[in-house]
Amino acid sequence: MDQIDRRILRVLQRNSALSQRELAEEVGLSQNACWRRLKALEESGPITGHTIRLDAKAVGLGLTVFVMIRTRHHSAEWLDTFRREVQAIPNVIDFYRIAGDYDYMLKVVAEDMNDFDRVYQRMIGKVELETVTSYITMEAIVNARDLPV
Repeated sequence: MDQIDRRILRVLQRNSALSQRELAEEVGLSQNACWRRLKALEESGPITGHTIRLDAKAVGLGLTVFVMIRTRHHSAEWLDTFRREVQAIPNVIDFYRIAGDYDYMLKVVAEDMNDFDRVYQRMIGKVELETVTSYITMEAIVNARDLPV
């Protein structure tokens, strides 16, 4: 990946709705050269899709909660079940296996505390967990930043 590829990625992170012509102009390439590089970036992996960002509050999801989970189970079978159950909950928008005092961290969006409680009850009802600690956010200082490419 060279500097032109990185420029393409920076521009697309800011606005993926640009036309092919606008993108080519922005990065200083012909449309054909830009298209070839874009396809290569999609095929080699840096570009994993084309989406838009939504404002969670504007769509009625005003509560963000970080959920820290500790478990006694570490078998492949348990992990497969846990992953499947968590991924089936649409309110879980980020899901990480982590090192440290906890084993997993989830970012959950919900309408309000009652909605989050429904998510929480669903999660603990499906898989045995040792500890679940929830951190309610008060304000997003920085959220969904572009990657520094």
